[in-house]
Amino acid sequence: MMKHAIVTLYRLRFPAGYIAVAILIANAIVGASLTGDGVRQVRLFLVFAAIAVAILCVLLSFIVPRWLPAPSPRTVAAPVEARWLGLNSPASKVPSHGVRAYGQAYAIDIVHDPLDTARPAFGGRMMRGVHEYPAFGQPVFAMIDGTVVRASGWRRDHRARSNALGLIYLMVEGMFREIGGPAFIIGNHVTIRSDDGIYATVAHLQRGSLTVSTGDRITAGMQIGRCGNSGNSSEPHVHAQLMDTGSFWTAQGIPMAFAAITIGDDPRPVDGLPENEQHMTARISTQPTS
Repeated sequence: MMKHAIVTLYRLRFPAGYIAVAILIANAIVGASLTGDGVRQVRLFLVFAAIAVAILCVLLSFIVPRWLPAPSPRTVAAPVEARWLGLNSPASKVPSHGVRAYGQAYAIDIVHDPLDTARPAFGGRMMRGVHEYPAFGQPVFAMIDGTVVRASGWRRDHRARSNALGLIYLMVEGMFREIGGPAFIIGNHVTIRSDDGIYATVAHLQRGSLTVSTGDRITAGMQIGRCGNSGNSSEPHVHAQLMDTGSFWTAQGIPMAFAAITIGDDPRPVDGLPENEQHMTARISTQPTS
């Protein structure tokens, strides 16, 4: 009973922490101007409560993951076709992106790296145009059969952050994006709910490229958009993840494997994911996945 309650609090840690930080920021900005005795007491209560909640959220983030059951991997269709490079892969570490927030414990980033078109090397200019990257504009496909529950495609595709100074800029920029909530981090995205309650999200899509709307019935392998560079993204790439609920605020990640891909130089198809800096090749099929 107690363990269940703690795990429930763990799910709520992110929105609770978000509210606590908002209270502390508001106090730092306007707190000194609130001088009435009654107002001051309320302000101090809120500040101490916010500090306590923030500390609790940090403790939950470190303690609870070891109690969570390891979900079984779900085999899904690859969201791309042809040759792509794995980055921030759960095949290399979990959580793959360093945090479990937004349901991305088992998420993967992939960048298009065709043999006949060079992907710009890291370094040189601080920011590059997105059209210099072969991933930009590549088709993105549904990973599962189901119903579209979220389709957001209005955010702009910003320039790539293509050297060390650009990445520092991206980190600072990301702090401000966090204020706007998860959607400003993941950028343009499509989330599909399977009939058995699994949620599949592909993110950082190109503005104006979405071919589906909320409520549409989708089959795995159908094109749903194109690769872009929206949200908190250093270069055009596809971010893919599975979740146990449709809310990025409270979702827990679910492991996944791309069906029938080839990895590296091995021509044998496997169900899996590439590791960091490992290539995969995918062929799109519209057959439903398991």
